Amino acid sequence: MLRTRVITALFLLAGFFSALFYLPPLGWLMLATAVAAIAAWEWGGLMRLGGGLRLAFGVLLVVLCAALGALEPAAVGLGGEFSAAAWRLGVWCYLPAAVFWLLAVPVWLKQRWPLSNAAVGVATGILLILPTWLALVQLRQAGPLALLAIMGVVWLADIGAYFAGRRFGKHKLAPTISPGKTWEGALGGGVAVLAYGFLLSSKLPAVLASNYLLLVVVLVLLTIISVLGDLFESLLKRQAGLKDSSNVLPGHGGVLDRIDSLTSTLPLVALVWLVALH
Repeated sequence: MLRTRVITALFLLAGFFSALFYLPPLGWLMLATAVAAIAAWEWGGLMRLGGGLRLAFGVLLVVLCAALGALEPAAVGLGGEFSAAAWRLGVWCYLPAAVFWLLAVPVWLKQRWPLSNAAVGVATGILLILPTWLALVQLRQAGPLALLAIMGVVWLADIGAYFAGRRFGKHKLAPTISPGKTWEGALGGGVAVLAYGFLLSSKLPAVLASNYLLLVVVLVLLTIISVLGDLFESLLKRQAGLKDSSNVLPGHGGVLDRIDSLTSTLPLVALVWLVALH
């Protein structure tokens, strides 16, 4: 299993870095759309949909992504004035996502609501996947390194939480949702993110680089939201009786397993970025 995980990880990293730095805007858009389609197909599994309906949901996400791209091509980097078009499109995707993650998900986790209603499940899946797709596309406009640095926040939160949890973890964070996660691990992830943020502070916008208190608040908030994204998918997988969202990535599960924390963080970062641009 470890050998399989390592091999898959190497291929994923090579493919991701090649795409991030070398694909043209249309190629990156198509790649992000493919990721969204697979994530939607996996989401159908969390809803316990049959094979045909799962495939239909994946197709629906492709249609929605294509429609948004056709409606506002400049907003997805396909020519034209990016800033104004990105704001027009982004505000309708990111604001509902922000409300969902900051207000609805904490209550959802507390109440342990199941995805038993098809309409609610479809709406939730779209609200989770579509803003993530748009954020992946739009944040690349800030530059491949900028997007990589943003994703690094999530990766370091996970890595810090893993090692701190293994070494110091004693108090369970959410034992009925994800028994392996601890408060000590979450704290370790937060410390790793803070160290990372201060290390890169000189490269951040002036409003953050010159205000350490605000920087700390933003980094802590991103860590919390990252944990919420992870816990949310863990809850849905547990309710669906699944260990992984799928097995499309040998040794790593599915696409949703790899982007669960990104679904909560990227749309909020993109919203803040567009506010700063607008």
